[in-house]
Amino acid sequence: MNRYLYSLILYLLVPCVFLKHLWRSRQAPAYRKRWGERLGFYRTLSFHQPVIWVHAVSVGETIASAPLVKKLIDSYPGYRVLVTTMTPTGSEQVKKIHGDTVSHLYAPYDLPCAQSRFLTHVNPAIAIVIETELWPNTINACYQRNIPVVIANARLSARSAKGYRKLGSLTRKMMSKIAMVACQNADDGERFLQLGLPRERMRVTGSIKFDLAVDAHLQEKSKQLKTSWQMGLGRPVTVLIAASTHDGEDQPIIDAFIALKKTHKDLLLVIVPRHPERFNSVYEQVLRNQLTCLRHSQHPVLTSSTDVILGDTMGELMMLYGASDIAFVGGSLVERGGHNMLEPASLGLPVISGPHTFNFLDISQSLAKAGGLLMVHNVDTLIKTVSTLLDNTDYRRMIGKKGEQFVKANGGALEYQIQLISSALPVLINE
Repeated sequence: MNRYLYSLILYLLVPCVFLKHLWRSRQAPAYRKRWGERLGFYRTLSFHQPVIWVHAVSVGETIASAPLVKKLIDSYPGYRVLVTTMTPTGSEQVKKIHGDTVSHLYAPYDLPCAQSRFLTHVNPAIAIVIETELWPNTINACYQRNIPVVIANARLSARSAKGYRKLGSLTRKMMSKIAMVACQNADDGERFLQLGLPRERMRVTGSIKFDLAVDAHLQEKSKQLKTSWQMGLGRPVTVLIAASTHDGEDQPIIDAFIALKKTHKDLLLVIVPRHPERFNSVYEQVLRNQLTCLRHSQHPVLTSSTDVILGDTMGELMMLYGASDIAFVGGSLVERGGHNMLEPASLGLPVISGPHTFNFLDISQSLAKAGGLLMVHNVDTLIKTVSTLLDNTDYRRMIGKKGEQFVKANGGALEYQIQLISSALPVLINE
């Protein structure tokens, strides 16, 4: 496929995309807002400093990029960091993490006219793309303007590589215009090379997701939250958190909880859906199972009959992890590829995942090998695994400790990637 045909197809699809946003806005009204930005039109926000542009698609990439963004802010005070996302939840996460220390815009669609308007407005000194957002027109537009593109914390699953391979010469030409790819592991790097990336532009750096700083203030808030739950319940409590769940996972988790509750009366379930538009439906689903559910957003006072807490806020997952004892990481019982299991591991929690972890394949395999991750395949194995952890406190702590040690042992990717970013654009200087 050539780029002109690709662009034509995208132009034809734009109305469908906006219709999808309208549909999603029924439950997430933010999808109706700021449409102009998606086409490269801006009423406000001008830049009076040179710009470092960081693109993070949604919540996961925004959280993953947080240490990198903060390091860029500290290292290059003469520059303004612009973080773009594609989703409203990503936008909310940017504000939650960084406040007014960065600017935010929605990234324009990969249309030549939209990219031209965006780059003219922003004029970034460098484009840093987090993980895997490879858009031919975006990369070509940056290349034509001598804006180096760095793919930071890059990952490329076999499934994604297969999709890019179908685009043939379009993908190869795109790869030739990327300045540097900092890969999480060698397998990801090899896939980039097979797609046409010049070998001298690929480095295996590890993942910046290992460079987690566990905030003492956050830990204290988690401790207070756990204490408030225990006081409300009137008894000691063991908390199982099911984080970043997707449609199709909540019922198996609820079924497992109901079974476990028969023999473990002190168990409390916290469910945190991945997308906020599912908060209401998951809440109703819990109630249909004859369980008492309270919304975390309402700062509830628990009672002895409380079964489930719905994590229906954004940006507080780490605090909820800190108040928990066992973590199941979602997107893995269904084929979504899993989510970041290093966050609960960094807090010393034993981590459980389903079999579908292709977005975090190397990390999940390595964490499991280190003894910090337990894999389940269905409701029965989930019940058995959680029950074993509940019955054996020493075993639970051992699994959590191994995960925590694994995270600490694999840090250092952040500094390496900052060096690569600086080398890709030598004019970046400390000011």
